[in-house]
Amino acid sequence: MVSEARRLVQAGYDALGPRYRDWSSGSPVRLHFVDELLRLLPTGSTVVDLGCGSGEPVTRLLSVRHRVLGVDLSRVQLRLARQAAPRAALVRADMTEIALRPESVDAVASFYAFGHVPPAVHASLLCSIASWLRPGGLLLTSTPVTADDETAPDWLGVPMYFGAIGERATRHAIEAAGLHLDAALLVAEDEGNGHLVRFLWITAHKPAET
Repeated sequence: MVSEARRLVQAGYDALGPRYRDWSSGSPVRLHFVDELLRLLPTGSTVVDLGCGSGEPVTRLLSVRHRVLGVDLSRVQLRLARQAAPRAALVRADMTEIALRPESVDAVASFYAFGHVPPAVHASLLCSIASWLRPGGLLLTSTPVTADDETAPDWLGVPMYFGAIGERATRHAIEAAGLHLDAALLVAEDEGNGHLVRFLWITAHKPAET
C-alpha cells in the first residue's frame, strides 16, 4: 500500500506541475504559518522542508534567512522549486524514508504533506523527525483532522492518495516521539468556491537536554 500511495502522489504532482503552485501558493493560511515559523527561528537556522513541492512560498521564504533542505517525490515540482528557491538544497526522496543525521537540524516544516502519508507510517515519520532535531528544535506541520486512507479519483484533475490518522492519534504520536506539543490549532481553509477544509496545525519542540 505504501508503494502504491507513493506512486500516486509522485505521478499526481508531476502531472499537476505549475497548476498546484498557482492554486496553493497564495493561501493566507500557508503564508500565516510560514511567517510564524520565520518568527520563531533564529537567522541562519538549518531547516528541513518535507514535501516542499514547488517551493512557493515556503521554501523560498525560508531560504532567504536560513539553510534549507527541501524534500519532495515529484521531479516536476522540484524543478519548479529550483527556480523559486535557488539557495535551497533540494533532494528527490520519499520523506518517510529519508535518513538524516541525528540532532542535525534546528527545525522541520511540512505544509500539507502529511495528508499524503499512509497511516501506518505517520508515527514512525514523527519519530524520525524527533531524532533529526537538535534539543530545543522545532516542528511546524499541518495534518488532516480526520483519519483517511483512500485514493480520490479526481483531485485538481488527477488521481491522488490521501492518508491520515486523525487529530487524537496525531497528538499521541507527537508525544510518543518525544516531542513537546506547544500548540494544536484547528484552522479552516477555503480550497475554492467556498469549500472549507480543516487542518490541525501543530507546533512542537524537542525538549532541551538537562
